[in-house]
Amino acid sequence: MPANAHSINPSHRYVTTAIPYVNARPHIGFALEVVQADVIARSHRSAGADTRFLAGTDENSIKNVQAAEAAGLPVETLVERNSDHFRALQQGLNLSYDDFIRTSSDPRHAPGARKLWAACFRSGDIYKRAYRGLYCNGCEQFYKAEELADGKCPEHGTVPDFVEEENWFFRLSRYEETLRRLYERREIDVVPESRRNEVLAWIRGGLEDFSISRSAIRARGWGIPVPNDPGQVIYVWFDALANYITALGYGTDEALFRRFWLESDSREHVIGKGITRFHAIYWPAILLSAGIIPPTRIFVHGYVTVDGRKIGKSAGNAIDPVPLAGELGTDALRYYLLRHIRPTGDGDFSHERFRQAHDSELADQLGNLVHRALSMIDRYCGGIIPAPEGTDIRGDDLLHQAADLRKIVAGSIEAYTFDEALDAVWSFVASTNRYVAEQQPWALAKAEGSEPAIRLRNCLFNLAASLQAIADCLSSLLPETSEKLRYKLGGPLRGAEALELAGLKVDRGGALFPKGSISRNPG
Repeated sequence: MPANAHSINPSHRYVTTAIPYVNARPHIGFALEVVQADVIARSHRSAGADTRFLAGTDENSIKNVQAAEAAGLPVETLVERNSDHFRALQQGLNLSYDDFIRTSSDPRHAPGARKLWAACFRSGDIYKRAYRGLYCNGCEQFYKAEELADGKCPEHGTVPDFVEEENWFFRLSRYEETLRRLYERREIDVVPESRRNEVLAWIRGGLEDFSISRSAIRARGWGIPVPNDPGQVIYVWFDALANYITALGYGTDEALFRRFWLESDSREHVIGKGITRFHAIYWPAILLSAGIIPPTRIFVHGYVTVDGRKIGKSAGNAIDPVPLAGELGTDALRYYLLRHIRPTGDGDFSHERFRQAHDSELADQLGNLVHRALSMIDRYCGGIIPAPEGTDIRGDDLLHQAADLRKIVAGSIEAYTFDEALDAVWSFVASTNRYVAEQQPWALAKAEGSEPAIRLRNCLFNLAASLQAIADCLSSLLPETSEKLRYKLGGPLRGAEALELAGLKVDRGGALFPKGSISRNPG
């Protein structure tokens, strides 16, 4: 991996999600993406990096126009309504993004998109010619006949339209060798490796110029007009990809653009596998043409199915993630998406497994540990975390595991293996539960003499320190749970030394993950 993608304590980090079409409300598949990106951004911030996290919506699309026509609504009304639903994910999924851009109405976007177009035009990379081909409105892209599956779009399973018109083209072929070198040298990294190999195979197979405009007539006049050619609108993907820099002020006020793009230690895109070509080939080439450095890392996740079926309107299984988070709690949904769906592969969601993960893993394992530990501190020490005694307290195996856990979780998040991060936390939860069974603090409390009393205090301190480590490790993954656990421990600062816990008063409160109830928050 490139050194600049893993620099220690970087000064600036930039994290983005893809911006989804707003022809419909958000579904759980996109929830996976925004939660993954949120974990990355939170982790960067916790490491001290100056981090900016961007989300938004892609609104200048023909498919949005078609959806508005089908609904009998003005396009502006439909895109605004659905964009609001995507924006609501911030509260519903506890997302920490710093900015949200709408490509049809944000005053920063159109000037920046036009500036990007002009920069590529000056480089001699934009030219006009007639074109005919098979166009999928769902993908907003042309396909060759050999790229179709039984004559249908491989992504949407629909028959493409035959389109013939004169468009502006981008000279992608000019950047074939440059892109090949960037990926071979890992100056742009793609995770997982299989997707990087896929990108390299596309490049080595030869790159063809692609259309970057559409006729204003076919677009129903919706979109950003091509500079000096009002009969054409900028192709939605050229327009949409530009959001990553227009949101930073490219073309309007470029201070943020310098800070988080030109001077950033990492520029990370989190995307779904169906749009890899756009982000890993088209986007870097456009940037290079405009004289702008490319992204450093592209993380590609898989798709979410529901009860084994692909999400789709016709299937009637496009689950809205916000009400779903309200059923068992925001962190319960984040936990399922991060641990039970492999970060780079396809995964399935079912309500039954969602409930099972909440009850058996969150409630029975972590929740029970927290309840037992705090109850014993309350019962045996008056609710005050005891100070440890003896010179070997830091050598305790459990505390060594806690120290290692922080490193493992941080490394897993940096590698985008969120499931492994949570696997490590839950392995430590199991170790801590075993420690309770082995030490038997209830028996120590009944025993007479100073030695059992010291062992009891040390045991309870170790339990509190273990819970603090768990809270620290969950801060990016399950942030509400992390904050609740810190509060229960008396409010220790994130990353505080374990010994600083001594003397704090715990708050047993209610169960961290109550069973059999519907609650917006996990606790």
